[in-house]
Amino acid sequence: MIHLMRSIALILTAASLVVAGACHKKPAPVARPMPPPATTPGVTRPPTPPEPVNEPTIVPPEPVRDDTIASASLDDLNRNSLLKPVMFELDSSELSTAAVQTLQENTAVLKKYSTWAVTIEGHCDERGTAEYNLALGERRAVAARAYLVSMGISADRLRTVSYGKEFPFDPGHDESAYSKNRRAHFVITAK
Repeated sequence: MIHLMRSIALILTAASLVVAGACHKKPAPVARPMPPPATTPGVTRPPTPPEPVNEPTIVPPEPVRDDTIASASLDDLNRNSLLKPVMFELDSSELSTAAVQTLQENTAVLKKYSTWAVTIEGHCDERGTAEYNLALGERRAVAARAYLVSMGISADRLRTVSYGKEFPFDPGHDESAYSKNRRAHFVITAK
């Protein structure tokens, strides 16, 4: 029995040595820099590139508008608007030659001030029913908007609304007043 105990003890000792040896890890090899290759006569190595230079980053200042338009309030912009109204003939939403010229001028202004958002109001004279004039005012505003979009102004900057005959520019009751009231009027709503 003593012999059996010694054999078991010997087996257990040998097994623990094997397990301990298996758990022991060798350190990972360390990469050593290679010495430069020996130069051969007549062969030159390319020069080493220079170290990068850390230059300070210079951010240019925001461009300053040379006019007071960009800094004016919305009320002032609309009171002294650079955007001219587009005039229409009686019962028409067709763009005349004069209307196209006005829209081209307005396009140049909207391109210069590219952050402006504009509402185009359609207006009519007092003749006709309220429903008819609301529909005609809408067609006038949409015609002006469509032309501006065709000239490259982003559609999301332009909103339309019709007031029909509700807000006349001239309260008179003759053709002189009526001709001023048949219009697409531009209101700057955001800068």
